[in-house]
Amino acid sequence: MQEYTKHNFELFGKSIQLENGKLAKQADGAVLVTLGETVVLVTTVSQKKPREGADFLPLTIEVDEKMYAAGKIPGSFFKREGRPSETATLTCRLIDRPLRPSFPKGFFFDTQIVVSVLSADQINPPDVLGLNGASMALMLAGTPFNGPVSGVRVGRVSGEWIINPTFQDLDESDIDLVVAGTDEAILMVEAGAKQVSEEDMVVALQKGHEAIRKVNEAQRAFVAEAGKEPWDFDRPQTDEAFENEVRELVATRLESAIKEEDKLEREKRVREVKEGAIEQLKTDDDDNESQVKDVLKKIEKEIVRKMILNEGKRVDGRALNEIRKLDAEIGLLPRTHGSGLFTRGQTQALSVVTLGTLREDQMIDGIGIEDSKRFLLHYNFPPFSVGETGRMTGPRRRDIGHGALGERALLQVIPDEEEFPYMIRIVS
Repeated sequence: MQEYTKHNFELFGKSIQLENGKLAKQADGAVLVTLGETVVLVTTVSQKKPREGADFLPLTIEVDEKMYAAGKIPGSFFKREGRPSETATLTCRLIDRPLRPSFPKGFFFDTQIVVSVLSADQINPPDVLGLNGASMALMLAGTPFNGPVSGVRVGRVSGEWIINPTFQDLDESDIDLVVAGTDEAILMVEAGAKQVSEEDMVVALQKGHEAIRKVNEAQRAFVAEAGKEPWDFDRPQTDEAFENEVRELVATRLESAIKEEDKLEREKRVREVKEGAIEQLKTDDDDNESQVKDVLKKIEKEIVRKMILNEGKRVDGRALNEIRKLDAEIGLLPRTHGSGLFTRGQTQALSVVTLGTLREDQMIDGIGIEDSKRFLLHYNFPPFSVGETGRMTGPRRRDIGHGALGERALLQVIPDEEEFPYMIRIVS
């Protein structure tokens, strides 16, 4: 059982409290993070055996928002929370992006991080607290993880830089930047801005990275008091002789396939080379196929890297400063309020706009301060988009995340309600 520990640190005039051992005693790692009256519990649990047949990191991030955190009762008929809110989904992605590349290669152990927002003061956003809590929970658990990884939000009000601005600050801020990283490097950037200069964004990144180093110090101090010894984890190594055998078999053909200019033909040829190699080198050993795939991935990466650095070319033969053919068309659909098709190479986006009255705006039933929206961008990514089959269910995290990126960018140039008193919905 984890002993109770408590640690406070100051970050640019704001006191953040860290606790371990009070809640979630059976989790591998758990930390309670408090800023103001916003309280977030972050837990992590990892399986002790790798997932059978996995060749990827099976990491899942869940953000659990309950309306009680803000002193509210759900507005639904059942008075119980349903699927995660859009904000919760975006927070999952925000946390996943800097953490996923921080695990060692070959770590195929199911790992789940749950961020539970227990109290929301509607002043201090919980998302960055959840990111920092996830890093600490992993280190407390002794998970093989190249942490600490910290995140901060950077804002600017009346020319003054603010680290971890409040919701109220953000209403006045011309920059809303979340940046995460280690002491040495930035791992993730997500930003919205009111058309600020590139120079200002560079300064914001620098301010953020300075603050990240301070949060990393606090994480290390806290974990030093309560953390477990890290697992002994050594990535399985591929036998050098076996790797050379795979190279001799596929290197020349794989390079030729990668240099095919047509995307569909290139994907077909690369797939045929890989499948042929797996079939030819197949043995009764269950690990054999995954080892072949590892080597193939390594060779493919080397070929593409060499083309870019040595030849100044990308896989389809384009130069580094050359873009694919662009095409744009409007007015495709006769009965919609607006439609447009944008094509770049073989990638297409069909977008349709609908206008409505302000009474049709979206009511927000969440723990944040936003209660309605008059501009929406909904993004869909059906399986046929990439020539695949799959279930057509509701929006997935990718759909929600990409839609939010487009919405955040366009929102900066949408006319205000007084100038254009309509609800706007775009489906892309």
